[in-house]
Amino acid sequence: MTDPILENLNQKQLQAVKTTEGFVRVIAGAGSGKTKALTSRFAYIVDRLGINSSNILCVTFTNKAAQEMKKRVKMLIGDIYDVSLITTYHGFCVRFLREEINKIQYPKNFIILDAEDQKTILREVFNELDINSKNLTFKQVLQFISKSKGTSDYLSYILANKSFEDEKTENLSLRVFHKYLDKQKRNYALDFDDLIHFTVYILNTYNEVLVKWQQNMHYIQVDEAQDSSDSQFELVEMLSRIHQNLFVVGDPDQTIYEWRGAKPEYLVDFDKMFPNCETIIMNQNYRSTPNILKVGNHIIKNNKIRVDKDMITERPEGVEVVHFHGKNDFEESLWVASEIKEILKTEKAKYSDITILYRANHISKNIEQSLIKENIPYTIFGGVKFFERKEIKDVLSLLRLIVTGDNISFLRMFNHPSRGLGKKFIERLSYLGREQNLSLLRALEQNSTDKELAKKGAAEFLDLIDNLQELAKTKSISDLVKEILERSGLAALYRKDGDEDRLENIKELVSSMLLLEKENKEPINVEEYLQEIALFTDLDTHNENQDKVKLMTIHISKGLEFPYVFLCGFTEGVLPSALSIKERRSRAIEEERRLTYVAVTRAEKRFYITDSEGYNFTTGLQKYPSRFLFEISEEFYIRKGKLSPEILQASQVPVRNLGAENKELFAVGDLVLHEVFKKGRIKAVNPDKNQYTIDFFEISKEKPIDFNFRFLQKISDNTISGSNANSDADSAIDLKSHLKSQENPFDKNDNAWPDPFSETLSEDEKAVPSKEFTENDTDTSRNKDKKWWKF
Repeated sequence: MTDPILENLNQKQLQAVKTTEGFVRVIAGAGSGKTKALTSRFAYIVDRLGINSSNILCVTFTNKAAQEMKKRVKMLIGDIYDVSLITTYHGFCVRFLREEINKIQYPKNFIILDAEDQKTILREVFNELDINSKNLTFKQVLQFISKSKGTSDYLSYILANKSFEDEKTENLSLRVFHKYLDKQKRNYALDFDDLIHFTVYILNTYNEVLVKWQQNMHYIQVDEAQDSSDSQFELVEMLSRIHQNLFVVGDPDQTIYEWRGAKPEYLVDFDKMFPNCETIIMNQNYRSTPNILKVGNHIIKNNKIRVDKDMITERPEGVEVVHFHGKNDFEESLWVASEIKEILKTEKAKYSDITILYRANHISKNIEQSLIKENIPYTIFGGVKFFERKEIKDVLSLLRLIVTGDNISFLRMFNHPSRGLGKKFIERLSYLGREQNLSLLRALEQNSTDKELAKKGAAEFLDLIDNLQELAKTKSISDLVKEILERSGLAALYRKDGDEDRLENIKELVSSMLLLEKENKEPINVEEYLQEIALFTDLDTHNENQDKVKLMTIHISKGLEFPYVFLCGFTEGVLPSALSIKERRSRAIEEERRLTYVAVTRAEKRFYITDSEGYNFTTGLQKYPSRFLFEISEEFYIRKGKLSPEILQASQVPVRNLGAENKELFAVGDLVLHEVFKKGRIKAVNPDKNQYTIDFFEISKEKPIDFNFRFLQKISDNTISGSNANSDADSAIDLKSHLKSQENPFDKNDNAWPDPFSETLSEDEKAVPSKEFTENDTDTSRNKDKKWWKF
């Protein structure tokens, strides 16, 4: 009789399932059956060891993954068991807080804020402080809030019922943060970061609560452990201290959320934290062909923060990977469309077998246009189609109103941005339009003196449309859109809103218009453009069950698999992202390489990479292929489309700079030697600005030095004393005196982030988090020899 729990498991999966006691680390590569091992292990502990399922915590990162695991466990052991602790981190924290949050005088029916709720609060704050996106964007503020919550003792402060009303600070981000916290507190509202922080705070503060939950959690399983943040890992490690059964599974090569706090080191260095842990490497891939795996293995081996492994498979060799290089965006996207048709014809595939991935949402625009032109049905996952995005529809509605004066466009735009034209206004106008058989726009023109319609906002709107109609006679479509944005107030509205993605999408729309004009070699008027664009807004989307090509970002694709995958926009500055590199340098390079690896390993049968030449309106530079393309040996793929010598030369610049970007950072307190300024000491390390603040002894000045400056080397005290022997005695005495006057950098944790509640916090003064483990005494029932780690 076969065992449903253990059947069809390979040797490494079986080892992972049966290793139930102690600290266990499983490095589960892409397509290696990680979920199968996790769910079989949960079922094994319940069915073979007899452990009550309510004593097993299994945390993962998405509700979808948690639901899938619950379903699989029930298939293995039946539905009589409690599987509610197969959940997300946030799901567990909500369950915990509903039971324990009264300890800190919060009601158990506290409010949970989602991303839109956070933006609603920020709109209030921005209005009160009279600021807009020219000062700060929502994205910047939300990142600042998240980082500050993760690196400060904000909870102790707000739980002491202190208010920030009297706080004086010049730091605008900090002022917004203070007001945001005040509004949260008044509404007993917690955002997603708070759910984890409040839980950890209560466990650290109330020992009886900690012991109760520790005693209940006999076994803890952590899925996607490479994505754990400091607080998430602290939570599961803390809960495991009594029974010490902590099982972590994941793949450091698929860490793609560092920008929101993920620390792959918790998985990579798990064996250093727990020297008695057992490590199991699951490297048999059941998803991809060898040709696809070779490309993935070849790219990811360039990363340093990883556990070395090569994925292997027993599947047949399959079709070779293809790289297509187009002369422009249209050629790239049309080639993708034609290749899709070829796949359908030769492979007897369905549209839904094909997925197109990209690093940034705006890449979808050209792809969508080509798919529509070739009558290929598609659907976008996790996003809105480019031409259906609110800001794009606003602009297109005004364009259409200028030409056709249609009611749909009128209803969308007559009071957007707000012109004080309310419900009574539109009711009266609609009545007159019906009575006089006129469009709403014509009815307003004919009845502008009507008592209910004679509003200042109505007159302004009519003037706007009249002016735009005149401009449309002489302006090109791209120039007209710029005029629409400024004259209508839409640009000001989007800037004030703080949501810079809207402005980026508008820029992309204008870019596509300029490209269209260039292709036609003459300006395009409004009527011609609207005829062209009608195809892109009139796609039939009523039948959601229709067989369609899938479009999505690489981030959304993580954990999924598809028979045929296209990775489009494989362009330097897009993948890797220029913005990410600017913000996080070598850490970003590794994460962007992991994104590429994730994209490659989604594919089962065929994998395509595409890029194109032209002008990149985001970076303001000519386009050339991603640096990662040149990390793949050309024997592993076929190239279609020629790379010119100029393109190849431009492509090598990032590769030449890679050594500098991957250089190990110096720490606060390190002694260094500069080619010009000579010797100095690192006073601060600022990852946000990618710079050191160095106090140079001989010039008695502090200088900001870039991380990537090549002519800076670390030296020791001995180096200094040795070199001083060759300099004059006065210099030696001065230097010795200076060194003695310096604080010992190891007397305190100089590498900690400053507290955002002190006046010293400024975005220019943040220091790098320590790369070393730091020890803190654990409390009460926690073992006194236990350490806490922060990366």
